[in-house]
Amino acid sequence: MIVSKNVRVLIADDSVFMRYLTAEILKIAGGFDILDFASNGKDAAEKCLALRPDVVVMDMVMGEYDGIMGVRRIMEQCPTPIVILSALGNTDMTGILHALEIGAVDYHHKPDRSVSNIEEIDRSFVEKIIAASKAQVSNGAQIYNVQKSNVLKHTFNGQLNYDVIVIGASTGGPTAIENVLTRLPENLSIPVLIAQHMPPNFVPSFSERLNQLSPLNISMAQKDDELLPGRVLIAPGSRNMVVRATSEASVVCDFTIDRFKEYNFPSITGLMNSVAEVYGPRAIGVLLTGMGKDGAQGLKSIKAKGGYTIAQSEKTCVVYGMPKEAVEMDAVNKVVNIDEIAPFIVSCLG
Repeated sequence: MIVSKNVRVLIADDSVFMRYLTAEILKIAGGFDILDFASNGKDAAEKCLALRPDVVVMDMVMGEYDGIMGVRRIMEQCPTPIVILSALGNTDMTGILHALEIGAVDYHHKPDRSVSNIEEIDRSFVEKIIAASKAQVSNGAQIYNVQKSNVLKHTFNGQLNYDVIVIGASTGGPTAIENVLTRLPENLSIPVLIAQHMPPNFVPSFSERLNQLSPLNISMAQKDDELLPGRVLIAPGSRNMVVRATSEASVVCDFTIDRFKEYNFPSITGLMNSVAEVYGPRAIGVLLTGMGKDGAQGLKSIKAKGGYTIAQSEKTCVVYGMPKEAVEMDAVNKVVNIDEIAPFIVSCLG
């Protein structure tokens, strides 16, 4: 990924070692200016206000003034893209999910403190910083402002126009996906499939949180899980998920050894391609906020088979990368604001 200009970064961590390690990773990658370091959330907010960085890299656990305080104050005082870099997500995703809820753009796991090899944080971390530098952070907190009372009430009459919904997202996706799922009607009678770019350890907690917020049955997908009415299956972050038809006339989840050019684990395009093959014109494809091009070709496959395709609008995306690519490829039937996607899907179903 090419950095068009130097990205100005503020690093907030109470560990001198981790501050040094994070700075070295970015310096070696090139295209980054390390403006300063902060030792806690309060310090980070004050320095962010003074220095106006492009991105803040924030730990979660930093003594009295933690990362949550830092995220909240930064978003209140000087909204800035924040990438959480924390070991907390290795054991408990609750705090990470809360940080994303109040405005952080993305999360990456921190290596063990005993590890001195800078390759322990891989290229994806650098790519997340670059993606964050392009984010519209004012959207991040707004997207999450969804209450369960907003779940749509809808009466479906007769056979629906479509048999499956497949959704793909990357940077900013957890907030956008929550917005869509928590507004879909509880009597939705078709399955929903989701591929969200995120670390593997994130997916179970993310699925559990969504299941608590939505009346739908939401879980991380397992091999041979059947696609059932009102069931929402989220792809694991360690494999590429597809769907396949069985001899019993049902459709189940499966995993493939195939790799895809734009992104893997999970590949949005891989999942959408398989949905297009199995469901043909009976599929709705939705591509939400995210950096890169994954999902654009998959959305085009659904459209080519006669299915209906939706892309999130630029003004409501945290990062308008994947939807933009899909629009430019003529893979999109309709561009829709994030708050309107769920009701628009319902209107398409009939």
